[in-house]
Amino acid sequence: MKKIIMITGGARSGKSSYAEQLALSLSSNPVYLATARVWDDEFRQRVQNHQERRGSEWTNIEEEKELSKHQLPGRVVLIDCITMWCNNYFFDLHDEVDATLNAMKQEFKEFTNQDATFIFVTNEIGMGGTSPNNIQRRFTDLQGWFNQFVSSQADEVILMVSGIPVKIK
Repeated sequence: MKKIIMITGGARSGKSSYAEQLALSLSSNPVYLATARVWDDEFRQRVQNHQERRGSEWTNIEEEKELSKHQLPGRVVLIDCITMWCNNYFFDLHDEVDATLNAMKQEFKEFTNQDATFIFVTNEIGMGGTSPNNIQRRFTDLQGWFNQFVSSQADEVILMVSGIPVKIK
């Protein structure tokens, strides 16, 4: 049976660690679908740290955009994270919010149209101040609207606050 779980929160709120624990509690061999695009050496180190933290029980898939290429019926799939996924589309579609939002909604629907348990990790980047940078403001809008879309599709939504999971839905 298909199930969608969304885990959201601020930077360093414990989202990924909680999502990993949840995935391991639901499956002895979950899938880790990483959406990060490696931009520089510092970020490459972050990705490597994430990979090293996971054990051999994980099936690791690196996929920047086209999640629906991966058919994973019956599996528990942790997607980390929506923010990086949005960033990849936003960059490739030249900062066009509407085009990005439409493409991502379509890809989300295609990907989640399979019988699996999906755990989506995302950031609440709009909880801080308003950026003076136009592109950052547009990305915050995109992220917020896509998070609203995913949460409307989700069976459960969990907000991480200082390492504490708070059930929202």
